[in-house]
Amino acid sequence: MRVFTSKYFDKRYKKLPQLIKIKAEKKEKIFVVHPFDPRLETHKLHGKDKEHWAYSVDQKYRIKFLFLDNGDVLYLIIGTHDEVY
Repeated sequence: MRVFTSKYFDKRYKKLPQLIKIKAEKKEKIFVVHPFDPRLETHKLHGKDKEHWAYSVDQKYRIKFLFLDNGDVLYLIIGTHDEVY
């Protein structure tokens, strides 16, 4: 699986505290190997975002993403729970 990022994701990622960036990188390593590892708390979203998924970076931050048809993933946004949902 390859992970791609949206421009919006990149813009928001650059503004994150360094500690959150380190946590996000560690979680991405887990995600690439096993997207549904329990440590990620991966879940499908509902309502207007019903095609999207998210996983936890820590208790506060999430990454919202899409599974693409070719098996790759597109990260859409990273942020707090309120910012992502």
